[in-house]
Amino acid sequence: MRGAGCTINDMWDRRIDAAVSRTKTRPLAAKELRLRQATAWLGLQLSLSFLILLQLPAPCLFLGLTSLGLVVVYPLAKRVTNWPQAVLGLTFNTGILIGYTAAVGGELGYIAAPSFTPAILTMYGGAIAWTLLYDTIYAHQDREEDTHLGLGSTARQLGDKTTQWLAAFGTTMISSLIVSGLLSELCWPYYAGLTIASAHLLWQISTLDIQNRENCARRFKSNRHIGWIICAGIVGSHFVTNS
Repeated sequence: MRGAGCTINDMWDRRIDAAVSRTKTRPLAAKELRLRQATAWLGLQLSLSFLILLQLPAPCLFLGLTSLGLVVVYPLAKRVTNWPQAVLGLTFNTGILIGYTAAVGGELGYIAAPSFTPAILTMYGGAIAWTLLYDTIYAHQDREEDTHLGLGSTARQLGDKTTQWLAAFGTTMISSLIVSGLLSELCWPYYAGLTIASAHLLWQISTLDIQNRENCARRFKSNRHIGWIICAGIVGSHFVTNS
C-alpha cells in the first residue's frame, strides 16, 4: 500500500516534479514512463495489497480501504494547505492501526468495527509527530521551488522557526511513545531505545542546516535508524518480559 501511495503521488505530481530540480529525473516527470504504464503498475500494487488484506481479520479490510482514501488525498494536500506533512502522518502511520487490528482481530469478530486501545492511539499520535519532524526536514530541500510553484509545506510555514517546531514535534513523539510503553507495560529495553532515539533526534535538530540541501537529505535519511532503534526496544522488552 505504501508503494501504491508513492506511485499515486508521482502520478499526481508528474508536472510539478518536472519543474523541481531534485525530482525532475523521476520516471514520470522525465517521461521515461507513460501514464498508462504507471496506472498498470498501480493496479498491480493495489491488487497485491488487497490480496494481503484478505488474509487478515475482516476489520483490517475496513481500515485498509479507508487508508486508501488518505493515500489518494495526500498528494492534493500541498495544493490547499501548508500542512501536507500532517496528512502524510495520518496516512503513513495507519500501518500501526492495521497491525494492531490484525493482532487482535480474531477477538473482534467478522463484522466488528476496529477499536483501539489508548496505548495504540498514543503510539499513532507519536508516529504522526515523528512524520511531521522528518518530512519537514525533507521539505526544506525544495522550499524555494515550492514557493515559486505555489505549493504548501511545513518548511514554508515554519521557516526560520523550524528548529523550535522540530523540537516540539520530537518532544511530542517521545512523550507519546513513553505513555504508550507505560500503558503497554513494556520494560527497560524499550525505554533504553527511546533514550537512544531521543539523542538521535537531538543530533538531527541541533545540526540541521535548512539552507543546505545535502544536510537536510542526510538527516532525513537518518530517521531509518530511529525506526530500527525503537523496533529493537519493543522486541527487547518482550524478550526480557517473556524470558
